[in-house]
Amino acid sequence: MQKREIKKVGVILRPSTPELKSTFFKLEKIFNKHGIEVYIDSISGGMIDVMGMNFDLLCKQCDILVTVGGDGTLISVVRRSFNCDIPVFGVYAGKLGFLADVSVDELDDFVANLVRGKYRIDERSVLEASITKDGEEIQMYAFNDIVLTRPSISNMINIQTLVDGKAFNTYYGDGVIVSTPTGSTAYNLSAGGPVLFPLTQVFTLTPICPHSLTQRPVVLPGTYSIEMRTPTNPALMIVDGQDMIEIEMDQSVYIKLAEKTAKLIHREEFNYFDVLKQKLNWGE
Repeated sequence: MQKREIKKVGVILRPSTPELKSTFFKLEKIFNKHGIEVYIDSISGGMIDVMGMNFDLLCKQCDILVTVGGDGTLISVVRRSFNCDIPVFGVYAGKLGFLADVSVDELDDFVANLVRGKYRIDERSVLEASITKDGEEIQMYAFNDIVLTRPSISNMINIQTLVDGKAFNTYYGDGVIVSTPTGSTAYNLSAGGPVLFPLTQVFTLTPICPHSLTQRPVVLPGTYSIEMRTPTNPALMIVDGQDMIEIEMDQSVYIKLAEKTAKLIHREEFNYFDVLKQKLNWGE
């Protein structure tokens, strides 16, 4: 993606964290120092008693979005702004994340590089899911993962899976995780799925506590689409751990990689393998 001149940024704070007020003013001062105007979305503004702007308008008015919080805040903003095709970067308030990798203390140097065009934009694959509810097609996007799971702890779930319209597998157990490369280090990893390099155009199917020990995670090319059907039971579809939809018996969910990608801004020297080593304690 071509880099754009950055004159206006939109800021979104982690919800229910009014103590980020001082962080916002520090951030605003840093951006203003480098000739960049700062706006804040109305929900974040209301939380810290600052006049804010409607989120959709914020996306149209600003050159980039800046999240302050953790990876969850960044994921939510990426999903909400996905159709606007606007780059996002995360300032972490707490521990270093997989996605939000700039601290407030590093922000001044980062913004100085930002205005000089010394940054990079990573394009991350996003899952697109569609399902028909009450005669209307619902479309949702997932930055990390889409989970189909059992609505009741007392029963296993049965999920028939087709790849490009051809029968592929039937999963019995607690459910299935469909993960992007970005989400491979989240729920997918804890369920025994593989770590995928985040810039690849693939996705993975990882069974959750499968009834059969022969069921194993599978990585599929991003050109494929899948259909997941629940022939004998209802299910829950959970999108990025943030949205939940009830799936009726014998209903299908269609999942593929979206045509567009999510755009994340990183430092030029950002190294994914360094983050893996730090977060997962590899090599120690």
